[in-house]
Amino acid sequence: MILNTNSEQETIEAARDFAITLRPRDIVLLRGDLGAGKSVFSRSIIRTLVGDECLDVPSPTFTLVQTYDTPNGEIYHFDLYRLKSPEELYEIGWEDALSAGILLIEWPDKLEYLKPKNFIEVDLNIGLTPTSRMITIKRIDK
Repeated sequence: MILNTNSEQETIEAARDFAITLRPRDIVLLRGDLGAGKSVFSRSIIRTLVGDECLDVPSPTFTLVQTYDTPNGEIYHFDLYRLKSPEELYEIGWEDALSAGILLIEWPDKLEYLKPKNFIEVDLNIGLTPTSRMITIKRIDK
């Protein structure tokens, strides 16, 4: 599926629509350059699933992971930009996240050999204007 948005608000709305399709144990790999909207997209998913549009959703850039309780289980929001090695994931709850939660993973290339076989890939690319995005969503089942 390819979505084109023309503003940050439209990107937020696209993420809301996507969020309601997610189920426990879904793994979402968010790809895109710095500033492409991975955190905006993730924040909207989290707020939608928690049911609180005003929820403070800080970026997990320094903590590497933030967790959120929802009526359908926990969401694990990983930002792997500062990850030095995939093994560090075990120290921050990787196995627990895989067993039951919904995972949102920014900078998934850092997973290396820990990359799951089944996931949903979300590619965010800056469009023709600074606020437009081309969002490609595809489910990968190996």
